[in-house]
Amino acid sequence: MKTLLVLSILLCAAFAGQIQHRPLRTPEAAVEVLKEEMAVAPETEDKMMMMKDEEVMVPKDSGSVPRNARVLEEAAPPQSRFNFCPVGWFSHGSRCFQFINTAMSWYNAEEHCNNLGGHLASVTNPREYSFLQQITQTAGQSVAWLGGFNLQGRWMWIDREGFYYSNWQTLSSASSFPCIYLSSTTGWRNTQCGTAYRFICAMNPFSC
Repeated sequence: MKTLLVLSILLCAAFAGQIQHRPLRTPEAAVEVLKEEMAVAPETEDKMMMMKDEEVMVPKDSGSVPRNARVLEEAAPPQSRFNFCPVGWFSHGSRCFQFINTAMSWYNAEEHCNNLGGHLASVTNPREYSFLQQITQTAGQSVAWLGGFNLQGRWMWIDREGFYYSNWQTLSSASSFPCIYLSSTTGWRNTQCGTAYRFICAMNPFSC
């Protein structure tokens, strides 16, 4: 019986001697053991390094951004509107103009411009007047109706532009000659509205 007990003790001692234990005497030793246990297989480590080197596309306003990440700039808002003049119209400033080479009374000229989507042209500054003189000369004409008229002693534009700029060459009686026409070489004048002149239409450009 004693022999069996001694053999059992010897076997247990021999088995215990084959197991190598590494005492963790210090915190540093514990950390080293932890590092070894968390070690990554070589192929896995290579894949992780490749992912690390890749540039990661992240939104600009996301929380934390990796140091090597390329931030996506916010795209500029697309141009929402494009303005253009119809075929046969000239663009100047913010409007489109067309010279109509058919003589009509001031009233019929305004109606014709309405049918085209505009009005007889108003003039808001010297550059605009010079431009209208040029297209009148290009059409081979010396005069053209503008959209100016007199109502109850007040000069105004038919398209409701403010009558702040004026360029009178001569000013006749407003009650007898209430409609304005352009001279291609001088300032504008006024005459009877039933006179037949070529004319200039103006409209806002189309938008899309």
